[in-house]
Amino acid sequence: MAQETAAPVTRGSEIRRHELAAFLRSRRERIAPEQVGLPRGTRRRTPGLRREEVAQLSAVGVTWYTWLEQSRDIQVSVQVLDALARTLMLDASERAHLFQLAGATDPTPAASCPSVTPALREVLRALEPIPACIQNSRYDIVAYNRTYALLLGDLDEVPPEDRNCMLLAYTNSDWRAAIVHREETLRLMAARLRASMAGHLGEPAWKMLLKRLEAESPEFRENWERYEVVGTRTKTKEFLNPYVGLLILEHTDLWLGPEAGARMVTYSPKNEETRERLEKLHDIAKGKLTP
Repeated sequence: MAQETAAPVTRGSEIRRHELAAFLRSRRERIAPEQVGLPRGTRRRTPGLRREEVAQLSAVGVTWYTWLEQSRDIQVSVQVLDALARTLMLDASERAHLFQLAGATDPTPAASCPSVTPALREVLRALEPIPACIQNSRYDIVAYNRTYALLLGDLDEVPPEDRNCMLLAYTNSDWRAAIVHREETLRLMAARLRASMAGHLGEPAWKMLLKRLEAESPEFRENWERYEVVGTRTKTKEFLNPYVGLLILEHTDLWLGPEAGARMVTYSPKNEETRERLEKLHDIAKGKLTP
């Protein structure tokens, strides 16, 4: 009887592995080498990327990736799935399909966040023109109002899986240009991340974020190796907004639960000039919604 009940599960897993392998091959073959900064060469027979190129760009072993495309029964971590999704330039639907085929849960901000209720979204809207967003303890931005969307660039243009304050501050050119005291700010951000991470050591989503930051930002690696730790606190922030100029703001965290995980982050104006500029920024944000 045990074999009879186990067979359908085994068969289902085998089907998903074959579907995953076929999906990876199809996505790999549609990407030209030039799209990822590789030379085409004269002896290329593959219509897109080679397996070893995908493995190299995703920082995984060639043999391991080959086994994945051969439908071998191997375990795939969320960190690897995230790297493959970025290497293969998957959109949101394709990324969700990849994780579903692998039987994994996508831990990025692109996934739904049950803590963001309709009531909280209404509060975000009511705070306009004060920029406000909801972040989790990993600094993923899971909801935001229109003014916040334009505070350091255009957040709507950032893929959902990249809407993380740490990633944006360390790797996004628009965000980096908007931070006035960038060197000190980034050092403190790394120290706050280390403090937050103490309660999440070993969790896949946190490991994935850390691995990506270390891979994409030498500046983060340098700050991370300082082993500094600071807690959260109310503080003044200065941003050079690309639409309205210098903004001097008071940063406040409003915790949304006793576990101190999710929080609403608000930026109230420090002076009248900043208040007027926030109102102008809000008008610009509303104009972006006009058909």
